[in-house]
Amino acid sequence: MTDLHLWIAILALAGVTVLTRGVFLLPRREPRLPGWLAAGLRHAPLAALMAVVVPEVLRGSGGAVVAPGWHDPRWLAVAVSVAWFCWRRGVTGPVVVGTATLLLLRGLGMAG
Repeated sequence: MTDLHLWIAILALAGVTVLTRGVFLLPRREPRLPGWLAAGLRHAPLAALMAVVVPEVLRGSGGAVVAPGWHDPRWLAVAVSVAWFCWRRGVTGPVVVGTATLLLLRGLGMAG
């Protein structure tokens, strides 16, 4: 591949990226979404967070997909996060409290 081909490929990829991501900036007003789609999109951040957190919690320390016992700091952090959510609602609080709990337990030497 020559330098010209490389630069053409880079510019083409940059153009496709700008086009696909920037098309939402072009309209002067926000597009109207159907009610069912707007309601579904409200849950997208929580679904993405769960897709990251659940496999990490369920994975054992050896990498096997086995639910570890309560001695694992991840389970205790999940319990604290759920308790916080039931008390205060919202998404940010449980993330912060669960992360702080996990860091504290690992800092105290709890393996997991």
